[in-house]
Amino acid sequence: MNKPVIKKSQIVDVNFGENVTVIEPVNLYGCSIGDNSFIGPFVEIQRDVKIGRNCRIQSHSFICELVEIGDNCFISHGVMFVNDLFSIGGPAKGRKELWKPTFIGHNVSIGTNATILPVKIVDNVVIGAGAVVTKDILKAGIYARNPARLIREL
Repeated sequence: MNKPVIKKSQIVDVNFGENVTVIEPVNLYGCSIGDNSFIGPFVEIQRDVKIGRNCRIQSHSFICELVEIGDNCFISHGVMFVNDLFSIGGPAKGRKELWKPTFIGHNVSIGTNATILPVKIVDNVVIGAGAVVTKDILKAGIYARNPARLIREL
């Protein structure tokens, strides 16, 4: 009988600011998390991700490499960030040059189960639950639907 390789969730090589709270189990590696931020359980934050100050990352969220999140942001339950657009017809399979970055401004709230493709989102934006953000958001406001579109300016 074959035995699987079993790995435990862990926190490795993370640059924590002051007064950060982390609820295990989590996978955090090679990232930085700003002062007064909260990371809920069952979250994965990958290498070189930058989370700003006063942020809250709720449970079951996945933040992949090449994501930068500003200050005072709220990432709700089950939010998924994507950096690989399958530009070659399938996964990049470690070809990081095919991955794209995501930049989230300050004071951004992202609702439960939203999916964020490689985009830029300016300050003072609300993304509704279940929205799929496929294009840059360059105006403050509330965005929802699939694909996400402006519902109301803020």
